[in-house]
Amino acid sequence: MFKPVSNKVAFPKMEEEVLAFWEKDGTFKKSLKKNEGKERYKFYDGPPFATGLPHYGHLLAGTIKDIVPRYQTMRGKYVERRFGWDTHGLPIEALAQEALGVAGAPEITKLGVDTVNEQCRSMVLKYVSEWRKTVSRMGRWVDFDNDYKTMDFGFMESVWWVFKQLWNQGRVYRSHRIMPYSWKLSTPLSNFEAGSNYKDVQDPTVTCRVRATSIASEELKVKSAGSVVYFLIWTTTPWTLPENLAICTGAKIDYVAVRDVTDDARPVYVMAKARLPFIFKKEEQYELVWEGKGDALKGSEYEPLFPYFADKRAEGAFRVLNDDYVTTDDGVGIVHIAPAYGEDDFRVCREAGMNAFADPLDDACAFTDEVPEYKGRFCKDCDKDIIKRLKAEGKLVHQATIVHSDPFCDRTDTPLIYRAIDAWYVRVEDLHERLAKNTAGVHWTPDYVGEKRFGNWLEEARDWNISRNRFWGSCSPVWVNDDDPADMICVGSAKELEELSGE
Repeated sequence: MFKPVSNKVAFPKMEEEVLAFWEKDGTFKKSLKKNEGKERYKFYDGPPFATGLPHYGHLLAGTIKDIVPRYQTMRGKYVERRFGWDTHGLPIEALAQEALGVAGAPEITKLGVDTVNEQCRSMVLKYVSEWRKTVSRMGRWVDFDNDYKTMDFGFMESVWWVFKQLWNQGRVYRSHRIMPYSWKLSTPLSNFEAGSNYKDVQDPTVTCRVRATSIASEELKVKSAGSVVYFLIWTTTPWTLPENLAICTGAKIDYVAVRDVTDDARPVYVMAKARLPFIFKKEEQYELVWEGKGDALKGSEYEPLFPYFADKRAEGAFRVLNDDYVTTDDGVGIVHIAPAYGEDDFRVCREAGMNAFADPLDDACAFTDEVPEYKGRFCKDCDKDIIKRLKAEGKLVHQATIVHSDPFCDRTDTPLIYRAIDAWYVRVEDLHERLAKNTAGVHWTPDYVGEKRFGNWLEEARDWNISRNRFWGSCSPVWVNDDDPADMICVGSAKELEELSGE
């Protein structure tokens, strides 16, 4: 009744025979036809980029993605399985720039956005046939003939619709946030992207002195009478010093004012008590003038290090602020603040009610004409000249180098710059409790993924940056009045756009 089974089985040959039978018989299409009209089961799949070949990660995830729809089909449900392609964004744009011999937003704009986007379109489905071949060999049942692409008009319009729903709920807003920025690609990156390529680098460290013009502590003012008082500040990014708008002390940290007896001018320096040995190797090099907590220094004022943004004083700049993020682990215990280039810098200034802001870098992180001496030069390349200038002007107190780990762009292998980016966000921080409650009702396998990894992430979820400075992608459907930036319209469909614009 049964054919004899050989004990010398060639599994690859068996797989080829099964695949050939499925192809000839149209088994997958029959399984869909059989349940047509019955209850639909929707399976959401994160589509791959067609600009690269499938690898082990795709094969593993693809196998799991095949099991779920098969199971639901066996339960009598109709499970449409359209293969999808993520065709937008940085991966394809980077390839297109390489093919066209351009780099960054200015060169793309000069060449023509239409030219670059057409290059993206021509390259985006380069490996579709290879994907189809590999996925079919896996035995995964999925419809390649009726696939979808994120560059399809209908798909992009659906993004507009979702955006409009969030807009109507008051969840979309525009703001400056400090983000990791790839100057080579002229785009912000996600924290995940920024965390994938750290390197140990050697950077210069400088300690500068800024002259106090107003001292909040009455005791320090009296005890230092007749002397010029300076606050010492320390940084590993000298290129941000021209953009300095504030300095910060720790309210509960012990600070001292000491007279430098090795200097004929006998200046008085204010710094953290614990960091005295960093500047003065021997006690006989200084005299103690004053000792107190950081909160006694809050509100003091000082002269700008550089002249470029001196007018920002009217907006509350060049003051001593307090915050708990200041430590005495290194430096001098007083932190230099450039709100355009640091997450804590930006936060501390905003919390202090200081709206002054200075960002004199262009899309390629080169100085603009706001800082004319270094115009057109990549910011980090200006470190040496800035240090030389500080020394010549008598503002440099100490100089050294430090080796530390810095993030690099994973695609261009260039150092990332953390800077304030004008971007669009979805408000989620007020939803933590609701998100956690909904997650608790999900069946997770394994359970620790839902309880720990995903659950912890949701509890700490921050407002979501949904915009990118890209050319090849779905446009954010917000139209802003040039004469009144607060006047904005969000468009949820092509039809609505046509009604509003008349074309």
